[in-house]
Amino acid sequence: MNFIYVLSTALLLFSFIILLFTLLSSKYTTKPLLIITVILSSMTSYFMNTYHVVMDPIMIRNVLQTDLSESIDLLSLWMLIYFLLLGILPALFIYKVNIEYRPFRLELISKLKTIGLSLFSIIILLFSFSQFYTSFFREHMSLRFYTNPTFWMYSIGDYVSKTLNSGPIVVQKVGLDAKVVRTNPVRKIVIMVVGEATRADRFSLNGYKRDTNPLLKKEGVINFSNVSSCGTSTAYSVPCMFSIFDRSNYSHKKALRHENVLDVLKHTKDIAILWRDNNSNSKGVADRVEYQDFKSAKNNPQCDGECRDIGMLSGLGKYIAAHKDKDILIVLHQMGNHGPAYYKRYPKEFEKFTPVCKTNQLEECSKVEINNAYDNGILHTDYFLSKTIDFLKKYDKRDATAMLYMSDHGESLGENGIYLHGLPYIMAPDAQTHIASLVWLSKKMEQIVDKKALEQEKNKEYSQDNLFNSLLGIFEVKTEAYKKEKSIFTIKK
Repeated sequence: MNFIYVLSTALLLFSFIILLFTLLSSKYTTKPLLIITVILSSMTSYFMNTYHVVMDPIMIRNVLQTDLSESIDLLSLWMLIYFLLLGILPALFIYKVNIEYRPFRLELISKLKTIGLSLFSIIILLFSFSQFYTSFFREHMSLRFYTNPTFWMYSIGDYVSKTLNSGPIVVQKVGLDAKVVRTNPVRKIVIMVVGEATRADRFSLNGYKRDTNPLLKKEGVINFSNVSSCGTSTAYSVPCMFSIFDRSNYSHKKALRHENVLDVLKHTKDIAILWRDNNSNSKGVADRVEYQDFKSAKNNPQCDGECRDIGMLSGLGKYIAAHKDKDILIVLHQMGNHGPAYYKRYPKEFEKFTPVCKTNQLEECSKVEINNAYDNGILHTDYFLSKTIDFLKKYDKRDATAMLYMSDHGESLGENGIYLHGLPYIMAPDAQTHIASLVWLSKKMEQIVDKKALEQEKNKEYSQDNLFNSLLGIFEVKTEAYKKEKSIFTIKK
């Protein structure tokens, strides 16, 4: 009986695809449409089969925002084979085949017959197995994500509709009434580190069996063990975490049309803001503040084929000296544990756990090799964060300093055959949404921020929704946009 249901589902999808392509086909569109479809479907098939990702609208945005170096990391022999055998060869066949078109009237009649037959098949199948499909579509809605090519076609349409076909972008001001009301005259210097693909359960600070945080555990950091991400990809989570909207009512369109917390801090005119990026870019968050690209040797002095996160600390002293009359927020956007080439994310001296997976074809490696490479990347992040703390300590005699760390999303490492990240939130495993996050406060900052209150709440359930108000809170910014109860920081009276 299960075979009959599987067969009926296949016939249903087949009939729908025939209906769709019949509606879109014509003398001038049939070949281009089919060629584009088989080429894109070959790439979709590769990523779905290799990493178990799905091409939803958020993944389409990720693809369009991926830079050259990230794309190179994904190249492989198997990708080329998929592209040639499932994409190029069928495309050449379609290009060369001779299609004879009849007069318009006969073509129209033929098309109407095909449409009618397809609709008839769909209706018959749905009604014949109505009991099965009633529960199937309700209980297995996520299966629609895996239909190729229909779902990526839908996703592109949805992306265009929500992103490109939106008219002129008018950015709505947020927090124009913002002002700094200090309880202490000491200047604040805060470094916010945006991590990349760091799952919470790989921090030894969270109980992981391996010592992946040997340096941070000596620094007296407050580690938050129960933090969830807004999304499962950089393109979604980064603008979401800095936006005024919670995950429940956030959308990319809203983010484009509203200022974020960096804008609110800038409105005070008392806070200097710098964004340094060693990832792809800020995803629009830093469009209206000072931005520096550290993914090239032009700015980053720590490049050895890969530009290292530690290079983002270079020259920060000059920036701080140039803004001595203001509080300062510096955002450092890490390359972190960006996959699938985890072995590239750290220098050789951090290869503590061996053997490691030294290919982007994760399915060719054992789970041990993948985990080792990923954990070595965590070790390197531990080093980078400890060096960031060391940098801030130099200012503690005069200034109140702090470091906030929050990863953008987690990462799947082969559990249940799933790799990387980017699954729709509704079906994403905890590995992709349970993220690493921590705070370090200097002694002078502890005179302003209640560290004891932070430590008491460190195991509380938080999310990236708390970042907007937490940044306003630590800088003591008063504005109608500020919701005190959503800040993780309590200011001492």
